[in-house]
Amino acid sequence: MAKTQELTEGQRAYEARRAAKAGVSLDKWLAEKDRRIRAEEAAAAKLAAAEKPAEPEKKGWFGRLMDRANKPIK
Repeated sequence: MAKTQELTEGQRAYEARRAAKAGVSLDKWLAEKDRRIRAEEAAAAKLAAAEKPAEPEKKGWFGRLMDRANKPIK
């Protein structure tokens, strides 16, 4: 969203005021904003990947045999 082509005139004026208040140029302000957004997205993706539950271990030969032994007879 931080690309200047995507901003309306009102959005561009708002961002220009914020950049002036921060003491940087509008281009530098938008580049920093874009970098910050990308970093937040990367952190969110990394967090989501870390929260994903690990797949359970596959059961070995004996574990599968015990599962079959404990099933009721049909």
